[in-house]
Amino acid sequence: MTNIRKIAEMAQVSASTVSRVLNGYAYVSKEKEEAVWNAVNETNYRKNINAVHLSKGKTFLIGVVIPFTNHPYFGQLVEGISDLAIEHQYNLVLFQTNYHEKKEIEALNMLKHKQIDALIICSRTSPLKTIKEYLDYGQIVLCEDTKEDAVSSTFVDHYQAFTMALTHLHKKGHTQIGYCIGRRSGANSQNRELAYKDFIQRTNGRFQENHIFEDCLYFEDGEHVVNQITQMTNPPTALLVTSDQVAAGILVSCENSHLSVPDDLALIGFDNQPISKMMKITTIEMNLVEIGRNLFLQAMEEQVEMKKEIAVQLIERETV
Repeated sequence: MTNIRKIAEMAQVSASTVSRVLNGYAYVSKEKEEAVWNAVNETNYRKNINAVHLSKGKTFLIGVVIPFTNHPYFGQLVEGISDLAIEHQYNLVLFQTNYHEKKEIEALNMLKHKQIDALIICSRTSPLKTIKEYLDYGQIVLCEDTKEDAVSSTFVDHYQAFTMALTHLHKKGHTQIGYCIGRRSGANSQNRELAYKDFIQRTNGRFQENHIFEDCLYFEDGEHVVNQITQMTNPPTALLVTSDQVAAGILVSCENSHLSVPDDLALIGFDNQPISKMMKITTIEMNLVEIGRNLFLQAMEEQVEMKKEIAVQLIERETV
């Protein structure tokens, strides 16, 4: 394999001259520059990009941890991250974890071994204590409210967002309100559940465990929710659904089951995805692309807030 010393020997110049030519530095005569490029072309030499990055102390790679690659929520986050990555001439390394802690640790170890410059974790299953153990190795950014912890984050106040949606449903006369969630163990999901329980207590409602529907991530999960509701003796009259995809699935399944929306079952989705606009679903809008862009800036440790909250708003349509 040809190296710089071989190029220098063929061009009859010093190795430092070859390095200056390859890296575009000035102060090399045209004759020597031409001799170097002739030797490069003759040997089909390729510069070792890893060595160049090592000399600069950067890999120009940002790790991005997501549980799934085929979910619109994470797709929009990655869109925002990648927009700025392109502007800053960085590449992304995606880690699909399926919420397996082992895969998250692999990403953290790549940061530890300087194989990536920073790590953005869009949704985690590892304890926060474990993640904080890697902070000395590089910048780590989370997509959740890390409160007083020394971890940068861009987040939505899911407690406040859930309370906003629940209040809207209650004002419309609903007292039997349930909700659909992807998983109950996540930090954001725990804030949602706390908001739900606090709201029920404030409104003198009765907590019903079977009004919480778990593992709701995709369109087809909406059918499972409707199947469960139609078998209940005391079903919810309204659902807060943490994914517009699932809300759309519920809406279609209600039509197939001859349930009227919003008369028999009111729906509020989450994210304001295109499908919610097409199907006129009331939803909570979160600017996921903006969240992704800010996550990247925090990963670069640019002049941005260490904790950045992104505001949400209720978009009223026809399902409430």
